[in-house]
Amino acid sequence: MNCYIISDGDSEEAVVIDPGGDGERIEELLRRNSLRPVNLVDTHGHFDHIGGNAYLMSAFPGIELCLHEDDLPLLRSAGEHADYWNMPFEDSPEPTRLLHGGELVRAGSLELEVMHTPGHSPGGISLYTPGHVFTGDALFSGSIGRTDLPGGDHVRLVASIRERILVLPLDTVVHPGHGPETTVGEEAIHNPFLE
Repeated sequence: MNCYIISDGDSEEAVVIDPGGDGERIEELLRRNSLRPVNLVDTHGHFDHIGGNAYLMSAFPGIELCLHEDDLPLLRSAGEHADYWNMPFEDSPEPTRLLHGGELVRAGSLELEVMHTPGHSPGGISLYTPGHVFTGDALFSGSIGRTDLPGGDHVRLVASIRERILVLPLDTVVHPGHGPETTVGEEAIHNPFLE
């Protein structure tokens, strides 16, 4: 599972994307780099992406927890799903900001555009800033997100990727929720799930 900590490089403000389950390690990285997270963004509500929410919200009072409104049911039932997979999990607090798509998430001068990219989950989102897109579990290097979990929809996922991600500049770096980075151009040409 990939967690991303990004900032504008000038201010001490940061955005944490998909805190997974290792809140202590994320806190240590933030503090070591003198970063103050102002936004905690879950690209979707599956337990493997939200496991650090409670810890980080406690460690950094006032941090905004952002999630697309269509994934509230997944966030609220994440503990049950973690139990099914026999994974340790601390229930997430409720989001403090519900997303719909089209908003901006900011940290200092950094702006991330929220793109609703449903399919892996109903409220899946990707975050775009020029040169970079954080795709959660929508798009991976050489693959796409699974759609056999509750709320998954293969047709919607492929449409989301084609209509919202593959239209970005070809040299845009794709930062997926799992696995290595890639580019929009690489996936547009070589991803076998998008042919």
